Amino acid sequence: MSKGIIIMLSLWIAVFVLVSFAQAAWEPPAKVSRDECVKFSQAMLSLPEMKVRQKEDIFRIHVVGMDWDLGVMVYEPEDVSKIPRGADGKKVGFFLLHGGSGDFRSMEKLALLLAGRYGYKVVSMTYPGRLYLEDPSRRWPGDTINPDGTVRTPIWKKGERITPDQVEVTLDTTKRHRYGTRTVARAKPGTIFYYRMAAWPMAFEEGMKDACQRHLPAGEYSIYANGHSTGGPLIHMMLQRVSNIVGMADVEGSPFGFIYSRASEWSGSLGKIGGVKMEAAKTDKDFSTWPDPFYELSIRSWRDIARYSGPEALGKEGPKALMRLPMLMEEVFDEWEGEKNEPQFKAEYIITRNGVKQLREAAEVTAKRLNMNASDTEALIKRFISYTRELTGPGIKPVPPILYNIAKDSRDHSPEVYREVILPMLSAMSPPPKVRVVEYGAGVHGYTKAEKDLPLGIAPAVTKVWYDAIMGGFFVAK
Repeated sequence: MSKGIIIMLSLWIAVFVLVSFAQAAWEPPAKVSRDECVKFSQAMLSLPEMKVRQKEDIFRIHVVGMDWDLGVMVYEPEDVSKIPRGADGKKVGFFLLHGGSGDFRSMEKLALLLAGRYGYKVVSMTYPGRLYLEDPSRRWPGDTINPDGTVRTPIWKKGERITPDQVEVTLDTTKRHRYGTRTVARAKPGTIFYYRMAAWPMAFEEGMKDACQRHLPAGEYSIYANGHSTGGPLIHMMLQRVSNIVGMADVEGSPFGFIYSRASEWSGSLGKIGGVKMEAAKTDKDFSTWPDPFYELSIRSWRDIARYSGPEALGKEGPKALMRLPMLMEEVFDEWEGEKNEPQFKAEYIITRNGVKQLREAAEVTAKRLNMNASDTEALIKRFISYTRELTGPGIKPVPPILYNIAKDSRDHSPEVYREVILPMLSAMSPPPKVRVVEYGAGVHGYTKAEKDLPLGIAPAVTKVWYDAIMGGFFVAK
């Protein structure tokens, strides 16, 4: 066979492969059974693990007239040549954001799995104010609520502390059905605490963009973004604001704030747990948009573990779980003892629950502090309000593909709410993003939580789906 014929055949084969790939674009499975989760877990955990280099990066940004100290933990293979490239030819980078009231440590199992088993570079960010900058261990001392009635408060800048005279501590029973009695810290007007609470949303936006540019630069990396739980709306907010975020590789993350508020309002939002139909709590319907002021900080306690432990026990054991309620409560208290060294306070409800009124007020307070004119004030208000939904307009990057993954016994994420609320609202966008949902036959909201035959929960199965999506071209723009 002549050399010319061989070259021609090679070209035809290459064209055939490309056309076949385009025609047979990878699609995720609708469901992954428990047996499949076990199989993926066993296969992955039996593979040799790459050596991972882990490094913390603390950096300062200046936003709205204030300095902010932010932190990320970076994970990558010691041999960086092993960082793989996705279907688009770019290196694979993950940007992770925790949820609840944690910090980078609550995402460490996932980060090590992604870096150690797949070789990805991973950047795990902590929300502004939540990193304990006064100790290299980053472990917060004591408890969230002190015996003298004072509470734990954020550290937005190293060396700056929020003193008790800036805080009014109150008890909130208006959401007791869902949260129990909440301890809240309200910032007194005119204090540093008050101005920080007004300005943190924009510092968060700028900090996330800066972290991506520092460690996962455009042109070299494609970024797959992930936000757990209430980290989800904040990651959704970033999908259009960072040019090389090519999509969202989600697991148990909430959607855009304006969608999440509707999902919470929907009466069937909790679906079935353990075969029992769960109706949304009265507070979910009444407070679909967060009612509390921007200057209020929610201080967490054992109650925030209990509100997940109950539904999870119901899903695994059925109603008989209530017969061991004393034991369940002991488990809750034990778990709290192990987690109270994490930040355990939160203020992001105004974004995650579509608190447009509060975001407007926060922007107005910030603009007044900076002596902004009317035009600049209105621009700042528009920017703050935009954090709860997709960006629109000429030249705006469309919302990239989203791959949702939901656990069997999740308290907050059910197939029903995706079908009835989330997917229709996403499809109404212009242009609508590519969105798929994968349901798992195991797992809970804390998806790395161990269960029988699943030492890392459903995380190995989820990351296998992500790998197939990245390499199969799911996130490649068409």
